[in-house]
Amino acid sequence: MTGTLVLAGTPIGDITDAPPRLAEELTGADVIAAEDTRRLRRLTQALGVTTRGRVVSYFEGNESARTPELVGELAGGARVLLVTDAGMPSVSDPGYRLVAAAVERDIKVTAVPGPSAVLTALALSGLPVDRFCFEGFLPRKAGERLGRLREVADERRTLVYFEAPHRLDDTLAAMAEVFGAGRRAAVCRELTKTYEEVRRGPLADLARWAAEGVRGEITVVVEGAPERGADEVDAAELVRRVGVREEAGERRKDAIAAVAVQVGVPKRQVFDAVVAAKNAGGGPGPGSGSGSGSGERR
Repeated sequence: MTGTLVLAGTPIGDITDAPPRLAEELTGADVIAAEDTRRLRRLTQALGVTTRGRVVSYFEGNESARTPELVGELAGGARVLLVTDAGMPSVSDPGYRLVAAAVERDIKVTAVPGPSAVLTALALSGLPVDRFCFEGFLPRKAGERLGRLREVADERRTLVYFEAPHRLDDTLAAMAEVFGAGRRAAVCRELTKTYEEVRRGPLADLARWAAEGVRGEITVVVEGAPERGADEVDAAELVRRVGVREEAGERRKDAIAAVAVQVGVPKRQVFDAVVAAKNAGGGPGPGSGSGSGSGERR
């Protein structure tokens, strides 16, 4: 008989948010894999529970090496509990490799649901929650960060990000540049903790606020791109969308065709807008291999 891998969600701030099952699993597990064993000790002390199983560290630095060891424990019938510093394992935290390895071996994987910074921030943001996507942490380098944001510039679902406090102002400024200064967003700080704060407003305003310095755990929720009809999209917006796609690596020909389909206008209309912007010095113009297939020069 093989064992069971249990992914246990832990409080993101307020310790009283811990579900009763978490205490049961902590006392009953044969092996506890913890992102930080010191935090695990504080957690068990706060919950008033005593662990009987073997405790091992499982973090980004040793995740690859330790996964086979834990799979071996599971294959031998052990109940392995995986906990991270806060929230659900494998969601921007260690865990994915172990889950994938267990699934491959047909080992049972279950979870103790717990608090989630993603869902908590989304619910508190005041932005649409019917459709959303979680983007995790953005790249640290400015160029890579801009590139990642440009990939979702036209995403209509609400976007959720994690970010470090010392990079928040740069990230919000980059979002304002790519998504538009007026795009609505919410910065959720220290969720469920004593100094919880949710700051809502246009991206440009939030970037100026963050420049003064922000502390704590940060989750950023950003409104999706507006859905506009063909009659509402002016030439400047067509040029902007083509430019975003080009900077993300698309050929101009493909970018023009994609924008035309997305907006619901002829490719010639998008191409003409790009040419006009080029001539006015305000946007991309046709280059080598950039014809849209409607007689444009290449």
